[in-house]
Amino acid sequence: MMKISPEIYETRLTESILAVSADVSFASDHFPKYKLGPDNQILEERRGDNGPSLKEVVEKETTQLSEQHKRLSVRDLASKFDKNLVAAAKLADEAKLREVASLEGHVLLKKLRDALESLRSRMAGRNKEDVDKAISMVEALAVKLTQKEGELIQEKFEVKKLANFLKQASEDAKKLVNQEKSFACAEIESARAVVQRFGEALDEQEKNPENSKKSQEVEELIEEVQQARRIKLMHQPSKVMDMELELHALRSQIREKSIFSIKLQKELAINKKAEENKSHVYVLRGSETLGSCLKLQPCSDNAPLLSKSSIQWYRVSSDGNQREIISGANKTMYAPEPFDVGQILQADIVSNGQKVSVTTAGPIASAAGLESYVETLLRKSSSEFNVVISQMNGQDHPSHSTHAFNVGKMRIKLCRGWITKSREIYSTSMLLCGVQGDGKAPAKSLFWQPRKGLSYVLTFESERERNAAILVARKHAFDCSVMLGGPDDEIYK
Repeated sequence: MMKISPEIYETRLTESILAVSADVSFASDHFPKYKLGPDNQILEERRGDNGPSLKEVVEKETTQLSEQHKRLSVRDLASKFDKNLVAAAKLADEAKLREVASLEGHVLLKKLRDALESLRSRMAGRNKEDVDKAISMVEALAVKLTQKEGELIQEKFEVKKLANFLKQASEDAKKLVNQEKSFACAEIESARAVVQRFGEALDEQEKNPENSKKSQEVEELIEEVQQARRIKLMHQPSKVMDMELELHALRSQIREKSIFSIKLQKELAINKKAEENKSHVYVLRGSETLGSCLKLQPCSDNAPLLSKSSIQWYRVSSDGNQREIISGANKTMYAPEPFDVGQILQADIVSNGQKVSVTTAGPIASAAGLESYVETLLRKSSSEFNVVISQMNGQDHPSHSTHAFNVGKMRIKLCRGWITKSREIYSTSMLLCGVQGDGKAPAKSLFWQPRKGLSYVLTFESERERNAAILVARKHAFDCSVMLGGPDDEIYK
């Protein structure tokens, strides 16, 4: 029976371990302290924070680069991209080195496992259990190394992607730099061309003494004029003011003389017309302005009676070429209405087969202040006037109570308090004009036909309100595409 010495066993064990460790370089002389979890997974102990990972550093640099992109110039941006491209290349080289180190780690773990397998076949008892535990830890390390390799491959892909992005961005930045450089060169060339043209123009001006002499004379003349103006303002301000006042006074005198001249011309025309009418048997009495009343009167004892004569009034243009009959104006009195402004009025008297014509001295003039009063009324949505109904449908109206004649933008209303006599919108059947016949106050009265079969003669408080009501109503009706006039007026033809 052979006896085995313990010293020989320990020596052989040491030799076998030394033979294995000769090919492997360990950081320490013992296995790291791992804890095995379920399914032989290695649970690493928590270590201190050794700094951010490579992936976090790359992401942080990319974020900072994108934030500073707007503040960097084109040249700085290109240099920044170049630096990051170099850094990405270094990261790629480091990833390759880590890949080589990972491959060497797999080889070393395989050799270690093979050595432990050969050692387990020689061990027995408790030592064999320790060897089995070491083999399981080596297998767990291989699994952990495989996981690390997967992460390394992912990081390598991201680094490669970032490197391509930085490379493309660097190329774009270089293109942008070249483009800006070409633009700058073009602007410089353009500026040089402009400077050259100015230089040529100056040289040409120096070579041509006539132009320079003329320009010099113009500059001297301008300087003399400015000097004269300064002397005028500094030394003779009172004389200038006196001259301006004299000019203003002369203008005022010329204006007054022109107004007086126009009045004299009108008076001469009236006197001339009166002398001409001396040979006539009839004459017109009254002011030839809007708001007055013209009346035919005989000027000789041999004149036929007007009551037994036929009378008709006409509107004649200022040049005398056109004559328009005034329908219904066949009485001895006629009150001009707004249509007559600027026209000459003529009355024909026919008696015993003989016709006599009497005309006004000049065109009918507008009433003073009427235009401004009408403009004020047109700014309102409606205008209301106090009237009295003199006639209704050609018959005298018994009541003399005051009514309200409301002229709106869309319609005309006649009412007394809450009672409405008539309310009609503007239409072609509506008529509105001055009273064309004898009456108590023809200059204050107007004829209004709201619709066919209904008509009124309304008397206003003053001539101005009557004429203003006619003008305002005709303006609102015109805005509604309706022309208001008297019966048989030519505006409807």
